[in-house]
Amino acid sequence: MHLPNPPLQHLATLSQSTQQRLLIGLAGLPGSGKTTLASQLQNEFLKQYPASSMQVLSMDGFHLSKAQLSEFPDPERAFARRGAPWTFDAAGFVQKLTELKAGQSRVTWPVFEHSVGDPVADALVIEPSCQIVLVEGLYILYREAVWAGLEGLWDETWYLDTPLELAQARLVQRHQQAWGISYAAALERVLSSDAKNAALVASLRDQADYLMAV
Repeated sequence: MHLPNPPLQHLATLSQSTQQRLLIGLAGLPGSGKTTLASQLQNEFLKQYPASSMQVLSMDGFHLSKAQLSEFPDPERAFARRGAPWTFDAAGFVQKLTELKAGQSRVTWPVFEHSVGDPVADALVIEPSCQIVLVEGLYILYREAVWAGLEGLWDETWYLDTPLELAQARLVQRHQQAWGISYAAALERVLSSDAKNAALVASLRDQADYLMAV
């Protein structure tokens, strides 16, 4: 089902209903627009509700580093499939979310530095006073292996319901701009890796508490 109210109003209602920290997970396909939407929601929410506190985080900071991928039995495959669940530090992600859920102390959070293609540890700090934390990422709804530790941590999960064709077109353009490659080369990368990740994410769509239209 779709969010019962506009997202900002829904967040305000949630925050007024409890004194505890709220963890909201935003899932969606690669290229669905999760990062852009999360940033817009934060900016608009804090403008409309200046007395509230909200921070947006991404799970991208939990990508395994290039050095770690190089140690895989098949490094070439690991790099080619970077973005698949097994190329993330799932245990680290679960641990940080568990600390955020407790809400008792300052929590640091990594970010992914695209200019170097690697995560940067402890780049962000979330203070105990921050009540709403919105985390966006591909595998918010995934529960296999170590990812099962996410169960029970989210107060709500949202799924950005972007059409596959639109998400793929955005990815092709993103890859072209990032690496200066041709349309054909970018499409090949999308179909060989991103599309596989997208299929997994799409299969989890119905596990979300709410859907969000593009």
